[in-house]
Amino acid sequence: MIKSCVTIALVQQIKTGPWIFWDDLQAGMEKASKLGFDAIELFTASADSIEIPGLKDLLTNYNLELAAVGTGAGKVIHGLTLTDPDPEIREKAVSFILGMIDFGAAFGAPAIIGSMQGNVLTGNDRGETLSWLAEGLNRLGKHAESKGVILIYEPLNRYETNLMNTIEAGSKFIETLETKSVKLLADLFHMNIEEGNLEESILNWGKYIGHVHFADSNRRPMGFGHTSMKEIAEALKTVGYQGFASAEAFPYPSPDEAAEQTIAEFRKWFR
Repeated sequence: MIKSCVTIALVQQIKTGPWIFWDDLQAGMEKASKLGFDAIELFTASADSIEIPGLKDLLTNYNLELAAVGTGAGKVIHGLTLTDPDPEIREKAVSFILGMIDFGAAFGAPAIIGSMQGNVLTGNDRGETLSWLAEGLNRLGKHAESKGVILIYEPLNRYETNLMNTIEAGSKFIETLETKSVKLLADLFHMNIEEGNLEESILNWGKYIGHVHFADSNRRPMGFGHTSMKEIAEALKTVGYQGFASAEAFPYPSPDEAAEQTIAEFRKWFR
């Protein structure tokens, strides 16, 4: 069964980003629970910025799961990526993500690598850069497996990375890894930019999808853009996807209205 999920961000430096609820963790969880969401996806400044026992209590109280944890603060706050030419920075990036893997694993939730993948920088060799990415993902994937979770790697659109932009490219890349614990994040916003046909991409490469970001073509909540969800929902069901559809979307027109719109669209397509 595909489950519903809403995002909560607690990092001031990403205040303008595509997350539904902000700042107040408990208030966001209370609203998510009342609307009937199954889970939250959480963005924190670091692995130790929230106490695990307290979060476990909140999740229990509001009958929610932790679907995934984002690692973007590693880049936004600290400037860390897995493909930085400086090996010391790459090592710090791995260390930051290892902490997030451990944090998420306490709840059975994967960590997501999006912006921390980095880019092929001007003057750098693409092959070498991809070898750094593979090295990092292999280390992190093996650690995730040892903790009983998967690791999520996210192909981003061309304006955010020049590494992997499509589900096909991401799938073919993770096929080359030593670890088999890395899965892909199918972000419908990024896919609307890069994929020739979203449904076909899901059908062709669905076995590699471990998480879905449920946002419309304009990054607003689903239903506020031109994404054709009927075919996408059918494709996800056809490939047997059993994970979360998580609203990484702008809080438009307001956080509460965005959450209400998201759960209504989720129920329309997946219930």
